[in-house]
Amino acid sequence: MNADRLTTPKEKVQQLQEKLGHAAKENSKRKFHALYDKVYRWDVLCEAWKRVRANKGAAGIDAITLADVEKQGEISFIRECQRELQEGTYHPDPVRRHYIPKKDGKQRPLGIPTVRDRVVQMATKLMIEPIFEADFHETSFGFRPKRGAKGALDRIRKACNRKGNWVVDVDIQGYFDNINQEKLMKLIQMRINDRRILKLIRKWLQAGVMEEGTVRRSDLGTPQGRPPKKWFHITNLSLI
Repeated sequence: MNADRLTTPKEKVQQLQEKLGHAAKENSKRKFHALYDKVYRWDVLCEAWKRVRANKGAAGIDAITLADVEKQGEISFIRECQRELQEGTYHPDPVRRHYIPKKDGKQRPLGIPTVRDRVVQMATKLMIEPIFEADFHETSFGFRPKRGAKGALDRIRKACNRKGNWVVDVDIQGYFDNINQEKLMKLIQMRINDRRILKLIRKWLQAGVMEEGTVRRSDLGTPQGRPPKKWFHITNLSLI
């Protein structure tokens, strides 16, 4: 990709991701030190906002919707996110607890961050994901870009065609509710040595969950929700 021809935030972000991913693959023990300033780059935040908007989703505890941001002005919203990150005044809000019914009659708890937090989380994901992607096995499909259940089933089908004898279906009960935060941070520090990025991730882990007007914080688990699950796919490394 020719840098002189890059015109859109998406293209610029893709080039940056390719560089990070290549560097990570070149050296499996390399730690990345300067990532925080990339998170608040204008093109990165613009692409993060575009993806959050495309994912849709409800409002967080501040009741601000995606439509509200569009009405008030997307540019000013992104600039405010950038300013808070640059000045170090960004602090995430607790996620809003919401339950959705499961097929077995039980309810699955979800954590819905504010739109602002989702954008900053997405910007962070865009920068750290290529680094951790270099460390995953080809057989890992959970919460990875352009991968999903269909790909996993195709891999199983091919293995069975090669005279595989058995398949084991395993699910970890309450996985996201029971993730060891300290172990997660140690896994992240195997690749990320930028203190501001690490501090940012800790803030999200410790932001807590608001339910019925009360904020609950825990040293265990991560709030479940679409943006956090997208970039917390790093936790899959704990199973390798």
